[in-house]
Amino acid sequence: MAKKAAKPVAAQDQKGLEEALSKSEQFFENNKKTIFSCLIAIIVIIAGGMLYNAKVAQPRQLKAAEAIFPGESYFIDGDYSTALNGDAYGFEGFEALSKQYKSTKAGKLAGLYAGLCFAQLDSMEVAQQYLEKFSGSDKMVAPAAMGALANCYATNGQVSKAAATFEKAAKSADNNLLSPYYFLQAGLMYESLGKPAQALKLYKTIKVKYPDSSEGQDIEKYIARLTSK
Repeated sequence: MAKKAAKPVAAQDQKGLEEALSKSEQFFENNKKTIFSCLIAIIVIIAGGMLYNAKVAQPRQLKAAEAIFPGESYFIDGDYSTALNGDAYGFEGFEALSKQYKSTKAGKLAGLYAGLCFAQLDSMEVAQQYLEKFSGSDKMVAPAAMGALANCYATNGQVSKAAATFEKAAKSADNNLLSPYYFLQAGLMYESLGKPAQALKLYKTIKVKYPDSSEGQDIEKYIARLTSK
């Protein structure tokens, strides 16, 4: 995931960076279920509101909202393949529904679901394509979707894009759950790109704004590594 820095890195500093990156990756693996569960819960609530609003709106909106509902149970249960591709009982799958109802809010939501399904199934390049198409204004869903996209960029070797997108997601979220995690990821990406000043700025932001987060309680070591040179 990391590229060579633009400037020579001392062996001790490089070892520290590698350990930090490894710890960051492990943190994501350990907390991925929680992070995605929060995103899923938010999406389901929004979808419920969407269905309610659709009842007094266009029939196509209502049809689209009702069509994606069965897939949410598959998604929440971790059956990403069925959620993506559909079942034998009439649910067509998020991938097909995102295309069929692309002009509706529910169709766009299906596209987000499809992207997350592809990511969970390790098809990161396809996931990236879906997540790049998603746009939203919700203060939790939109940043979380950006964070998922940033993970795709990182996995696909687009480290500069990953750093910028993680930082944007952190600022957009502005909450204690997502922001410190995304700021930390962005900082590690910037370090790997040989941009320690940008990384340090984000680490200090975590220290000041999110000291009670798990990242905030551990951020001093990242700051010390960059300020002790």
